[in-house]
This record gives sequence, C-alpha cells and structure tokens, in this order.
Amino acid sequence: MFDSTYILPALILVIFIVALCRRVPAYSFFIEGVKDGLGLFLDVYPALLAMMCAISFLRESGLMDLFSTFFQQLGTAIPSQIWPMVIFRPISGSASLAILIDIFQTSGVDSLAGIMASIIQGSTDTTVYVITLYFSSVGIKKIKNALPIGLLADAAGIGMAILLTLYFFA
Repeated sequence: MFDSTYILPALILVIFIVALCRRVPAYSFFIEGVKDGLGLFLDVYPALLAMMCAISFLRESGLMDLFSTFFQQLGTAIPSQIWPMVIFRPISGSASLAILIDIFQTSGVDSLAGIMASIIQGSTDTTVYVITLYFSSVGIKKIKNALPIGLLADAAGIGMAILLTLYFFA
C-alpha cells in the first residue's frame, strides 16, 4: 500500500525529472517563485499585522466581549467568538483572517468555533473590499445592486456555514 508520507517527495522528484527532460532551469524558476512569494508576503503582512493588533486591542479592552455577548443573546448555540468574524468578513479579508487566527489561538482549530470560523472564511467573500477595489480599478462609479446582492450572498454563506457546522459538528 502507498504511504501518504511519500506524496510530497514523489511530487518534487517528478517535477525535477520533467524539468530535466525538458531542459528547464528548475532551480532558477524556483528561486524566482520564492522571490515573488516573498514580495507577496511583504505586501500582505503589514495589513495582517495591523489587523491582528487591532483585534487584540478590541479583545483586551473588553469591547469585543461586549459586542459578542450582545449578539450571543440572539443565538445561544453559536460560539461567541464567531460574531466578530461575521461582522468583519464582508469588510476586510485581513481583519477576518486575524480574527480566524485569534479563534485558533484561543479556542483551538478543532473547536466548534474554529471549524465554524474556517467554514465562514472559506464560503464568503470580502464584498465591501471587492467592490471598492475592483469597481474603482475599472472606473465603475455606480455600483447599483452589487453591494446589497454581495452582502445578501455573504449573509447566506455565513448562515449556511453556521447551520451546517452546528448540524455536522455540534
């Protein structure tokens, strides 16, 4: 039987064999890819760090707990850590990622809150960010129904993520 621990080394070996057969400078392309990845990391990391600091300040000040307990009264089966994620996910990907990391650190990745937050992160989009960035980059000034429809899609994704997580994992 094939052991799964050999998948990654086998994949790397296949890539090198194909590169040798095609006479492609694999190492040069690898180094170039690492440089591109490092550039992307340097572009994303400051925003992620700023959002993680902001989330930490909100949590340490007690404002996040006050906010969470207010919404916790609406649905007692939903973990209180999820409510900040529900609010920030349509606005900012960095903020929601910082909240997801915070949930992982405080509750654990296998907790109900960790699973629910992961599903919300994967099944919704940053609607406000997408509309502001993409619409402005192509010169669209009137968004018409894009914002309400995008937020409705986010609400549907968040609602289904919560329901399905409670159904399958609670």
